[in-house]
Amino acid sequence: MVLVTSEPIKSQSKTVCVIGAGPSGLVSARELRKEGHKVVVMEQNDDIGGQWLYQPEVEEEDPLGKNKTLKVHSSVYSSLRLASPREVMGFSDFPFTAKEGRDARRFPGHEELWLYLKDFCEVFGLREMIRFNVRVEFVGMVDDDKDDDDNTKRWMVKSVEKESGEVMEEVYDAVVVATGHYSYPRLPSIKGMDLWKRKQLHSHIYRVPEPYRDEVVVVVGCSMSGQDISIELVGVAKEVHLSGKSLDVPPGLTKIISKHQNFHLHPQIESLEEDGRVLFEDGSCIVADTILYCTGYSYKLPFLESKGRVEIDDNRVGPLFEHTFSPTLSPSLSFVGIPRKLIGFPFFEAQAKWIAKLLSGKTSLPSSDQMMQSIAEFYQSREADGIPKRNTHDIADFNYSDKYADYIGFPHLEDWRKELCMSALLNSLENLETYRDSWDDDDLLQQTLQDPYFTQLSPPN
Repeated sequence: MVLVTSEPIKSQSKTVCVIGAGPSGLVSARELRKEGHKVVVMEQNDDIGGQWLYQPEVEEEDPLGKNKTLKVHSSVYSSLRLASPREVMGFSDFPFTAKEGRDARRFPGHEELWLYLKDFCEVFGLREMIRFNVRVEFVGMVDDDKDDDDNTKRWMVKSVEKESGEVMEEVYDAVVVATGHYSYPRLPSIKGMDLWKRKQLHSHIYRVPEPYRDEVVVVVGCSMSGQDISIELVGVAKEVHLSGKSLDVPPGLTKIISKHQNFHLHPQIESLEEDGRVLFEDGSCIVADTILYCTGYSYKLPFLESKGRVEIDDNRVGPLFEHTFSPTLSPSLSFVGIPRKLIGFPFFEAQAKWIAKLLSGKTSLPSSDQMMQSIAEFYQSREADGIPKRNTHDIADFNYSDKYADYIGFPHLEDWRKELCMSALLNSLENLETYRDSWDDDDLLQQTLQDPYFTQLSPPN
C-alpha cells in the first residue's frame, strides 16, 4: 500500500506530557525538546530507568500481580544479565560503551544498563523535565464532544503525588505514553489454579533464588526468563520442573537439563490438585511446593480514557498505525515502546523523532482512512502468517525497523547491529549457559568497534 501524506502544518511548539521515564520516555523527552516543545515527564518511581530501575521489594500480598494498580513497576530479578551484547543497544548518538570501574562485560547486568540511562539523562539534561514519585491516574480528551481537527485536540492529565497525595489536573496539547509492557503479569488458565493452596507467583515478583531452597519448584514457561530463573533455581531447589508448550527446546537448554539430576522438562500442566499435585499433559505427576509463572506480561493502560478509540484486545493495543498512532487521535496521542522482539533503543528513538516532528508540523501522517486501511492490511498479514492476536506487537524483523525509519529519514540499523544481534541469538540457542561470556564473533566485534559510531561518539570514561 502506498501511503499519501497531506501537507504539513505550520511549525509550532506544543505542551507535551510524557508518561514514564524509562528508555522510551527519556528519548521521547529529548527529541520533543529538541523540536522546541515544552515537555513534562511524569514518573511514578523516585528515579529514572523504568523497568531497569531494580526494586528489591516485591508485592508479597499480590504474588500473581492481579491488582489493577501495582506498587512495584520493575520485573527485573537480581541476577538478570542482558540477552543482547551492549554494542547493539545504544541510542544513535550515545554508544553503550564500557566505563572504568563499572560492569565492562559485553552482556552486563541490569544495573549497568540503568547507569547507561542515567548517563544519557545527565548528558542531555533531561532530569529537569521529570517529575518523580508522580502516578498518572487519568488521561482523557478535553471537550471530546467538539468536532475539532486532530491537531487541536487537547488532553486532561490527572496525576497524584505519591507521598503527599496531592492531585494535579493539567491540560496538554499532546500526550506520549511510554509506560512499558513488562509490569502486569499475564497468567495462563489452568484447571484447579484457584484451588491450589501452596505458593503461586509470577516472575514479576521473583528477585533471588534463596526463598526456594530445598523446595520442589515448577516453572511455567520456557521464555528467556523461564530459562534463566530455572537455571538459577537448580543450584538451591530440591527439584526444578520446567513446563513448556513444547518439549522441542533449543539445544542449549537440553545440555543444561542433562547436566543436572534435579532439572526436569515437562509438557504443559493439565491440572492442579488441592493436595499439591501438579498433573502434566503426558500423564506424569509431581507434588510441588511452589509454582512460578514465567508466562509474560499484558499491555495495560489503566489511566487512559479514549472513548473506545484505543483498546486492548487479547494483548493487541489498537488500532495503532505502525504501533504508534491512533488514526483518530493522532498526532496528539502517541505510544512509544509497544513493539517487542526488535533492537529497542534505536527503534524508540525513531518513534520519538517521528512524534516530535509531527507535533511541530515538520511532517504529517496519512489520512485516518489510509491509516485504518494500513492497520487492517497488517492485521490480515499477521493472521495469514499464523501469528496469534496476542503476538501482534512481536516484530522479530530487522526490515520493519528500517521501514519505520524511512518515514522520517532516520538511518537504517547498521549491518553490524543486525549481525551482532543474530550472532548472539544463535549462540544462545546452542550455548545457553555460556553465551554471555563466551562467543565466536570476535572478528566482527573488533571490526564493529572501529566504526565511527564508537570511535567518534563514545563518551570518555
